[in-house]
Amino acid sequence: MTSARRDGGFQPGRMGQPLGSEENSRAVFKRLLGYLKPYRAMIGLCVLGMVAAAGLNLIGPWLQGVAIDSYIANGDKGGLRRIIAILALVYVGSWIFSIFYARKIASIAQQVMATLRSQLFTHLQKLSMRFYDKNRTGDLMSRVTNDVDAVDQLLSQNLMNVASSIVQIVSLVTIMTVLDWRMTLAALLPVPLMLGIVSQIAKFSRPAFGVYARTIGGLNSVAQERLGGQRAVISMDRQGEAKEEFEVANEETRAAGIKAQTLTVLMMPLMFGIGNLSVVSVVGVGALLATSGDGNGVTIGLIAAFVTYASRVGRPLGSIANTITSVFGALAGANRVFEVLDEEPDLVDAVNADHLKPVDGLVKFTDVDFEYDENVPILSDIDFVAQPGQMIGLVGPTGAGKSTIINVLNRFYDISNGSVEIDGNDIRDVKQDSLRDQLGIVLQRTYLFTETVRENIRFGRLDATDAEVEEAAKLANAHQFIRALPNGYDTRVSEGGNNLSLGQRQLLAIARAMLSEPQLLVLDEATSSVDTRTERDIQTALLNLMSDRTSFVIAHRLSTVREADMILVIEDGRISESGTHEELLVSGGLYSHLYESQFRGTAI
Repeated sequence: MTSARRDGGFQPGRMGQPLGSEENSRAVFKRLLGYLKPYRAMIGLCVLGMVAAAGLNLIGPWLQGVAIDSYIANGDKGGLRRIIAILALVYVGSWIFSIFYARKIASIAQQVMATLRSQLFTHLQKLSMRFYDKNRTGDLMSRVTNDVDAVDQLLSQNLMNVASSIVQIVSLVTIMTVLDWRMTLAALLPVPLMLGIVSQIAKFSRPAFGVYARTIGGLNSVAQERLGGQRAVISMDRQGEAKEEFEVANEETRAAGIKAQTLTVLMMPLMFGIGNLSVVSVVGVGALLATSGDGNGVTIGLIAAFVTYASRVGRPLGSIANTITSVFGALAGANRVFEVLDEEPDLVDAVNADHLKPVDGLVKFTDVDFEYDENVPILSDIDFVAQPGQMIGLVGPTGAGKSTIINVLNRFYDISNGSVEIDGNDIRDVKQDSLRDQLGIVLQRTYLFTETVRENIRFGRLDATDAEVEEAAKLANAHQFIRALPNGYDTRVSEGGNNLSLGQRQLLAIARAMLSEPQLLVLDEATSSVDTRTERDIQTALLNLMSDRTSFVIAHRLSTVREADMILVIEDGRISESGTHEELLVSGGLYSHLYESQFRGTAI
C-alpha cells in the first residue's frame, strides 16, 4: 500500500479535520440541535414528563421520613399502611411519566436520524468520481454507519440523560431547600469537587474521542478493502500481510479506544465516591443539629430523608459527567457526518443547463485537455469526430488515457480546456442525468447486485416488463444460460456475481445496456477477461447492441476493433494515430506493432 492509503486521510475540501477546539464542538452541537427544531412541541411535552417523573420520585424520601416520624415512632399501623400505599402510587406515577418521555424522545431521535441518513446518502449521490477516487470506501461506510449511530446515541440517550439529570438536580435542590437549608448545604458540600473533576475529564475527552472516531474509520477501510479483495489475497498467498495490516490498524484503534474509554470508565466510580461524601456530610451535620439543644427541628425521619437525597446527589451529577464523555464521542461522529454533508460537489449543472433531448450520436472532441491534479496533464489536444452510428476503437498501452477519454465523455470529470459536444451540445451545458440517460456502458468488470438475474438486467430500465427483460437477454445471447440456472431469471446473484462466470456477467451487462436503449455506447475492454469462445458469443451480442448506435470501444484485443469505422491510438494522453484497421497497418506505427505482437508472435 502507498503511504497515502495507509494514512487513510481525506484529501478534498475540509474532510478529515479533527473535532478540535471547544468552539468547533459547540458549532457541531448547535448544528445538530437545529435538526430538533421541528419537534419543539414534542420536546416540551418530554420536559414536562421529566419534571413530573423527577418530582414524584423525590417526594418518595420525604414520605419515608414522614412515615418514620409520624407513624413508625408512634406505632400507627393504619397510618403506615396508608402512607405506604401513597408511596407506591408516587413511584408508579414516576415510572409512568418516565416511560412517556423516554418513548417520545426515542421517536424524535429516530425521525431526526431518518432525516440525517437520507441527507447523507442523497448528498453522497451528488458527489463526483473525483471525490470517490480520493476517499476510501471503508471510511465513508464508517461515517454512514458508525458515526451516524453515534449521533443516534447522542440524541436518543445522551441528551435525554443530561436533560433528565438537570431536572433531577433542580428538583432535588428545591425540595431539600424547602425541607432544611442547612442540611441542603451539607449535601451539596462535595459538588464543587465534582464539577472540577468533570471539567478536567472533559478537557481530555474531546480530542481523545475525535482520534478514536478517525481510527475506527481507518480500521473499517482496511477491513473492507481486504475482505472485498479476499480472492486476490488468497490466490497470491498474502493472508499474512493482510493480517499484519489489519493488526496495525486494530492496534491504533485499541490504543485510541483505551485512552477515550478510560476517561468514561473512571467517571462513574469517582462520582459515586463523591456522592458517598455527601451522605457522610449529611449524617454528620444532621447528627450534630439533632443532638444540640432542642434538636433545631431536625428529626430522625428528616435525616433519613436527607441521607436518601444525599445519596442521589452524585447520581445525576455522575450521569451528566459520564454522558459528557459520551457526548464528545458522539460529537466527533457528528463532525465526520457533517464533513461529508459540507463537501461541495465539484461537478454541478450549469444554472441554465438544458435537458439533453434524444440524440443522433454525433460526438466531437475539440482540443480537449484534462488533468486529475493541477499541472499534471493526463489528456492533451484530443481532437476527433464520431459520426452517428460509427464504431470508434480506442487502443494503446495501459495508462495511456483511453478510459479517461470515456470518463470525460460521461462527464465523470470536467475537462481543463477545449470542448466535448454531442449533437452540437456542449456536455457542460446540459443536465448530467439527461446526458447519462443517453449512454450505455459495459465495463471490463461488471458490477452485479445481490438481486435476481431479472432485477440485475432490469437495472438498465426500471420500468421494463418481464417480457422486455427476456427480450434484451435474448439479444445479448444470455437467454440460454439464464434458463439453465437453478431458478432461471429468478436465480439470485451472489455478492460480486461470484456464482456466475466472467462471460456470463458480461452478457448480463450487455443485456442491461440493451434494455436501457442508449444512443451512445461505451464498451471498456468488455471481452479482455474471457476465453476465445466466450469472446465470440460476447462479440455477437455486442454487434446486436451496437447496431445503429455510436459506439466507443476500448480494446486490449485488437480483434475487437478490426471492423471499427475509426481507430484512435492513444499514447501518453495524446492521439498518436487515427484511421481504419487497414490504414493503420500500412502506416507502420504503434498500432501495427501491437497487431504484429498479438497475431504474429512478434515481441513488443
